[in-house]
Order: sequence, then C-alpha cells, then structure tokens
Amino acid sequence: MRQLILIAVLVFVSPVTPAYGKSGHYEAVVTEPFLELHTGPGRGFPVFHVVDRGDRIEILKRRTDWFQVRTARGVEGWVRLEEMAATLDTAGRPTAIDDPTEEDFMGRRWEVGLAVGDLDGASVISLNGGYRWTRNLSTEMQVGDISGSFSDGWLTTVTIVHQPFPEWRLSPYAALGTGMIHIEPKATLVSTEDRTDQVGQVGVGVRTYLSRRFMFRAEYNSYLVFTSRDDNEELDEWKAGFAFFF
Repeated sequence: MRQLILIAVLVFVSPVTPAYGKSGHYEAVVTEPFLELHTGPGRGFPVFHVVDRGDRIEILKRRTDWFQVRTARGVEGWVRLEEMAATLDTAGRPTAIDDPTEEDFMGRRWEVGLAVGDLDGASVISLNGGYRWTRNLSTEMQVGDISGSFSDGWLTTVTIVHQPFPEWRLSPYAALGTGMIHIEPKATLVSTEDRTDQVGQVGVGVRTYLSRRFMFRAEYNSYLVFTSRDDNEELDEWKAGFAFFF
C-alpha cells in the first residue's frame, strides 16, 4: 500500500515531461532487470545485446509485434511487444503502444496473403502480395500452385485492383490482369507435352477487416488461356483466405 501511495504522489508532484527525445523518436525507460535486443524482428533472430534497468531507449519503428529501438550508446536492435509493454515513458507512465486499428487498415500500403480454392476442378494454393497506390487502386502479384487429378502446374499473374468503397468494412473490389499458366500432365496419362501459355484475368472479390493487421478475402476469377492451338480455354477459379497488411 505504501508503494502505491508513493507512486501516486510522484505522479502528481513530478513534472510531466514529453515522451519524445531531441531526435523526435518516442523514448522509454527499462523497468525490468534487463531488456533483450534481437538482431531482427523475430524469435529466430539471436539476442546480441542487453539493456539494463533504468536505461533509456528510443523507439524507431514497429514491425508487427516487434519494435526497433536504439540505446543511449547508439546500439540498435529489435524488442518483443511483451517486453516493450513493460517499459515506461520518460514521465513514468506505461509506454503508449497502439495496436493496429481499422484506421490503419484504411491507410495500409502493403498486403500479403494466402488463399486456397478450386481452379476448374483442380486444387489451388496461392500466395499474393500487393501495394496500394491510392485509396482505390493497387497492384497485386499472385503465384499459385495447381494440383489436379490429371495434371499439376503453376499460375502467376499481375493485376490492377480497383476498390470503389475502401471505407467500407466489407469492401468489394474488381481485378484485371495478365500472367502465365504452366500445365504438367500426370505421367500415368498418355504422352502429352507440358504447356506454358499466357492468360488474361478478370475477377471480383470482397475483403473485410478482422482485427489487428489481419483481413479475410474471398474472390472469383475468370481466366482466358491463349493457347497455341486454334481455340482458347476458359478457367474459373474460386478461392478464399487470409491476408496481412502493413
């Protein structure tokens, strides 16, 4: 109880100083016995430096649940969210850590996602990445693995995506693009040459914000395969998955 009263008195009588240092970065004070700095933003990166209790650090940037910080001696490293949440700002208050919100979703630039679905009877798993140029337009690249009963292959496309209502939580979009498809017939079938053809793509979909930096996407794509034969082929694709924005 005495400790709580002392802390309350210090909060009220101590001057409130800005949490930003001269360099313009947010400053925090280590309150745990030590703070571990990793060489990169992930548990797989080794710890290379330890910051002692009472030392100040500057928060340079955030990447998902990792923060890049700089010590008073100029050492830069990455700290986990759980450890950063245990620090205090220079005024003795808990360090302000803002989790991504729907506003961050609206202002996102980069997006990476994984989706599964059906491509004309074959299973498809695709990885996509995109960059948002304006509130309505973005460019996306997709790489997909195709696995069917009679053939396997891959599909890669580059598309322009138009999102007419970006402020909607459940927001529709349309896509137009081109790419390449490669088909490898199964060895058990009659001898058939592998084929690599250009495709044109038209698609529609919907994305919705879930929480933090995650969203859900579902879409339909129609592909026109420009074959070397006299007739072209049409493929239909349905897929859904999750995406991560930053």
